[in-house]
Amino acid sequence: MQAKVRLTIADSRGKSFMGIGLLWLLRGVEKHKSIRRAAAAMGLSYPKALKILNHLERNLGQPLLVRWRGGKLRGGAALTPFAASFLAQYERWHERVTACADKEFARFRDALKINPST
Repeated sequence: MQAKVRLTIADSRGKSFMGIGLLWLLRGVEKHKSIRRAAAAMGLSYPKALKILNHLERNLGQPLLVRWRGGKLRGGAALTPFAASFLAQYERWHERVTACADKEFARFRDALKINPST
């Protein structure tokens, strides 16, 4: 038995705009140097990926990607320095919150005398 923690960042209305899926998409852009290829690797359409990336940039008020158009050299994208820092901080936050949740869940399990292997 284990706890599953889902972390998102939400706007002032409570609408989520950042979660682990967007982290994976941005890491994919970093790896593939392309929004289209990162989206395809996740089974996500390019228009959907573009929409959620633009939404994230609007909510953060910062550009996350440097984009260049196609043509002879083909298009591509790269993370901005802000995006690299944001992702690193998000990953550290996610790890710390997950570790804390795991510790608290173990206390919960122990208090109820629930076998951890169930």
